[in-house]
Amino acid sequence: MKFAICLIVSCLCINQIYAENQSKVAETMADLNKNIVNKTFDPILYTKCIDFAAQKHRDQRRKDAEKTPYINHPIGVAYLLTEANVIDQNVLMAAILHDTVEDTDTSFDEIEKHFGKAVRDIVAEVTDDRSKPQQERKQLQVKNAKTKSHEAKLVKLADKLYNLRDLERCIPVGWTEERRDAYFVWAKKVTDNLRGNNNQLENALDDMYKKRNLI
Repeated sequence: MKFAICLIVSCLCINQIYAENQSKVAETMADLNKNIVNKTFDPILYTKCIDFAAQKHRDQRRKDAEKTPYINHPIGVAYLLTEANVIDQNVLMAAILHDTVEDTDTSFDEIEKHFGKAVRDIVAEVTDDRSKPQQERKQLQVKNAKTKSHEAKLVKLADKLYNLRDLERCIPVGWTEERRDAYFVWAKKVTDNLRGNNNQLENALDDMYKKRNLI
């Protein structure tokens, strides 16, 4: 049992952004431990999922000046979910995999083969259609947000929160202040249609919007 918990903690700690939150990690690990005891959380499958995403994103970097490894993002999104007391393994694995189909050569069938149909379905809900122009994809995110499942909404809330905190930390290379401001405005339109699913995530987003005088 202790070995399983250590595996999960080790994977979560890959994300340096959250290195200072050790006490919060311990709290969320206690919740995860309850699920492990109840045989509803499979640490081997969870760490396999992290390894799978790390392999898929291995050559990708975030757009910050430091060129942060891209894998930090999906792991960070999963961390935000556990911090918000989300301990559904399918949701956490979908968070880790949420950009694999959209941004790598991963297929939905591949995700289902390794991690099950429930995870595939959540990932499919949060994956944009890259064949459409970017502006249309952004409009569809706003339009379709209300129709998503509870599980997909949780992933999207955490995804947006992670991105907004990242944007607050620094402007991506090639971006202007105006583009960053526009992203905040758009993100609020999306998350306004995701409300009623997790107070902690929604309150954290509201804190971000208040800083920008958006609410």
